[in-house]
Amino acid sequence: MSDCKNAANYFVDRHLDEGRGTKTAFQEADGSQRSLTYADLARQTSCVVTALERAGIHREERVALLVLDQIELPILFWGALKAGVVPIPLNTLLSDSVYDVILRDSRATALFVSEALYPVVAPILEENPFLRRVVVIADEAPTGAQTYADFLAGAQPAPTVETSEDEIAFWLYSSGSTGQPKGVKHVHGSLCATAQTYGAQVLGVQAGDVVYSVAKLFFAYGLGNGMTFPMSVGATTILFSGRPTPETVGDILNRLKPSVFCGVPTLYAAMVHHWEDGKPLPEVQLRACISAGEALPEEIGKKWKAQWGVDILDGVGSTEMLHIFLSNRAGDVVYGTSGTPVPGYDVRLVDEDDQEVGSGGVGELLVRGPSAADGYWNNRGKSRATFEGHWTRTGDKYERTADGRFVYCGRTDDMFKVSGIWVSPFEIEQALVAYPGVLEAAVVAWHDEEGLEKPKAYVVLKEGQDASALEDLKEFVKQKIGKWKYPRWVEIVQDLPKTATGKIQRFKLREGA
Repeated sequence: MSDCKNAANYFVDRHLDEGRGTKTAFQEADGSQRSLTYADLARQTSCVVTALERAGIHREERVALLVLDQIELPILFWGALKAGVVPIPLNTLLSDSVYDVILRDSRATALFVSEALYPVVAPILEENPFLRRVVVIADEAPTGAQTYADFLAGAQPAPTVETSEDEIAFWLYSSGSTGQPKGVKHVHGSLCATAQTYGAQVLGVQAGDVVYSVAKLFFAYGLGNGMTFPMSVGATTILFSGRPTPETVGDILNRLKPSVFCGVPTLYAAMVHHWEDGKPLPEVQLRACISAGEALPEEIGKKWKAQWGVDILDGVGSTEMLHIFLSNRAGDVVYGTSGTPVPGYDVRLVDEDDQEVGSGGVGELLVRGPSAADGYWNNRGKSRATFEGHWTRTGDKYERTADGRFVYCGRTDDMFKVSGIWVSPFEIEQALVAYPGVLEAAVVAWHDEEGLEKPKAYVVLKEGQDASALEDLKEFVKQKIGKWKYPRWVEIVQDLPKTATGKIQRFKLREGA
């Protein structure tokens, strides 16, 4: 493991010593299309150390970063690490009430916020008892705040503080797919660990790569894709603050020519459908494509490979483990599975009594590896239930195949039995999206007139399709995966409830069904 006592030394300043100072670290894809070299990043992050100290923000205090994917975000994130201050990148798609909960829970002493997001949090700031400073990334600051330019004005570079690999570096708030978000504490060494395991040995990131991640930097998958992995080798990241659609993503692929594309299943499905009628693909040569956030349906992976000529390396990770720990890899892809453990990680499956589950059985997935979180903030019971010694409970149900691959079955809370047999919502969903008229699907348990649980499906139709397109859908599913697994009810919806990271919130469907 390379020296990661303060991760900023490894990911930022090291590149100056190794002659990569003039290399572009970040390139914005929208607005002014600003860019930032590694030398710029090193200098400006060291100036943030001075500015934080000048503002009375001390080591180990928390600062909240409600910042879009723009160059100020990596400057503030790595600058805080250099100062020993703990940055908390926040989901940029939440409501003011959730921000209020997070800001009070974290006791952040400062908030850095993009101009476009300030109106969302403005109503909750005056009553917050912990915030001492609000910095807005804008030309003019609202009353009670200061601009980012004024915050940094006159600040000279300061040395990076000495920290330990085991010292808390930053927090992430979990996506809250099953309830209130929880503060997940990560140490400096975890950033290096994910770069040197998944980044180096599965993704194989290279110095010449240009990386574009549709997953934003505020959550674990996007943080690894857009900062940790490219910065570990001195590569370039494309930042885009807007909403990723097939049109906007296609434009970025055409203009900026990334070599590595990091997507989520929802977007891969939309892109496959968008280019399915034979319209010309963007003129880009993708070297690698990865997916996480939700399991990738087999049908989507195969169609993408046929269209683009490159496999999607589907994997599974979590906020608690910081990035992907189970993945397919180049030259060894089996769609419909999450692959095998990433080098450096071990996994096992256990039943309800914590007994090992063998091949062909379904159990909860536990993982151990060097990037596990230090625990949840102010949530001792949940920490004890999730982090058991070296092992972390994922809350995911998996099946191990005879050849050692892992097949996703659903969240522990999503699994249910039909006729006494465990049913995987994801298996049914894969069958549904293989049907020609279906774009997306989610399956939950619903009770029939006798009170027994049966599958209910919510489907999003492809553009131009209507209910008549689903005439033999149930029969199709019966033939594909088994007669008892087909959805007894099918409801057409415009979209599915999801977290900002692309995970389907099936609990909302259960509540509304």
